Amino acid sequence: MAHPKRKISKQRRNKRRTHINAVVPQIAKDPTTGEAHLYHRAHWHEGKLYYRGEVLINTEEATA
Repeated sequence: MAHPKRKISKQRRNKRRTHINAVVPQIAKDPTTGEAHLYHRAHWHEGKLYYRGEVLINTEEATA
């Protein structure tokens, strides 16, 4: 039976097993705005930064 010559680190193993190589990116729909965005990513909509349906940054308040 073949044995590896060197140990493969957990980081290298996990990188290989990720879904980075996926062909089609996963698209989510924000529950409050209905805007399409990538999963686990914040997105801008009408001057506000949303993540998981909550406003993180509101540029209208910052300028006022």
